[in-house]
Amino acid sequence: MARVISVFLPTWPTDRLRRKTGDAAPPAEAPLIIVGRDGNRRVVMAADAAARALGLRIGMPVTKAQALVPGLTVAPADPRADAAGLERLALWVLQRFSPIVAVDGSDGIVIDTTGADHLHGGEAAMLDALVGRLAFSGVAARAAVADTWGAAHALARWQADPVFIAAPGATETLLAPLPLEALRFPPTLSAGLRDLGFARVGDLVGQPRAPLARRFGPDLCRRLDQALGEASEPITPVRPEDLIEARRSFAEPIAAAETIARHIGKLVDALCTLLEERGLGARRLDLLCHRIDSRIQTVRIGLARPVRDPKRLTRLLCDKIETIDPGLGIEIMSLVASLAEPLAAKQVTTDLVGTPEPDLSGLIDTLANRVGAKAIYRFAPVPSDVPERSVCRIPALAEDTGAGWPDHWPRPSRLLPRPEPIETMALLPDHPPNWISWRGVRHQVRRADGPERVFGEWWKRDAELAAVRDYFRIENEAGARFWIFRAGDGEDAATGSHRWFLHGVFG
Repeated sequence: MARVISVFLPTWPTDRLRRKTGDAAPPAEAPLIIVGRDGNRRVVMAADAAARALGLRIGMPVTKAQALVPGLTVAPADPRADAAGLERLALWVLQRFSPIVAVDGSDGIVIDTTGADHLHGGEAAMLDALVGRLAFSGVAARAAVADTWGAAHALARWQADPVFIAAPGATETLLAPLPLEALRFPPTLSAGLRDLGFARVGDLVGQPRAPLARRFGPDLCRRLDQALGEASEPITPVRPEDLIEARRSFAEPIAAAETIARHIGKLVDALCTLLEERGLGARRLDLLCHRIDSRIQTVRIGLARPVRDPKRLTRLLCDKIETIDPGLGIEIMSLVASLAEPLAAKQVTTDLVGTPEPDLSGLIDTLANRVGAKAIYRFAPVPSDVPERSVCRIPALAEDTGAGWPDHWPRPSRLLPRPEPIETMALLPDHPPNWISWRGVRHQVRRADGPERVFGEWWKRDAELAAVRDYFRIENEAGARFWIFRAGDGEDAATGSHRWFLHGVFG
């Protein structure tokens, strides 16, 4: 089933201005409003969070707003710049999250998650990543995912805080308590419905359609049916001007997997030719299958390095054919390189008898497109003496910087996600324990080495100014080796709790 994300940007005009740099940016500390005209009156068209917190509202006269908030920053409305900025933001989302993204009115973005949510760890992880990335860029956002565009639009604006995930099939129940404005009705239509006693979306469900359509026109029934999933509402994705795309239209709709695979191969060949002409390689490919019922089935694959090898790209795309629901038939197929990077030709071997260097990118691409790119990674060192801070995840094929971990003390091959408390007994502060009890199992210590003292990073947290850890390597009677530590130096309470923890296991 197709799922749709709606992203609501409640303060987009002010957020866009805040993101400007240099003299064009408004003062960061002052509340900001956007001013436009309503007839002969100058009114507030948008207000940032600081201005809203001070009681300013959209539609308020500017003179009243300035009287209520001294030092208020006022900027003229620029609808064209707001629309252009919103389209650029939609293109940014297109490149990073999903192949089908469109602008939703003047304050939102709509995303079809079909074929893309699993690459981000599921719907919840995708929503959190999207809202988090926008917040990090200075854009306030609320987002919801639902079965239809209309339902997601309504829930993002009236239910999300900051995200909301609607269970599949629960659209009618979730929309029923929402106000009429949630269905994207024109203000005059909502006012007319309220005059007749309708206040909530649930009041309209089950009502005879003919009298409502005769009195208010077709928009009412169309919007209601779209929200409930009884009428289709295709999303026309935004497209950059320099998009590299190969497209095929069919005289007769196709549906068989073998036919789809054959045309995927032809599209890949055509796209690779276009990429070669520009000296580029694909880092992300989007396959869009337009069905005869106006729905679009999508497949997105990512690549660890720029690629324009037709065989590899065809294989990766064909592995996803089982996820495509052709419905009654596909009439148009298009293959888009939504992310491309320069790719120069290089020599594979240096002599006639040489062997090429092993290339793991094909294996990584296959695994990443099955389980998600975030699940394929490798570890890299971070300059930190605190063990849990000394490692980070990097892409599997990231360039090797040559950095390494300190080698004066051995480190365990498996570091636990967080240190686990253990029971133990030691004779003296500098002595290793005689035994430990971890996860209900008692281990007698036969050999031990240490302590290795690790000091806290006082420049990061005041609480670590005097904190220390004493680490020991121990071995039990069965030969298993563990990495344990005591929080504190064993004497001064200011250095730690003096409790013992197990932090890692040696191979």
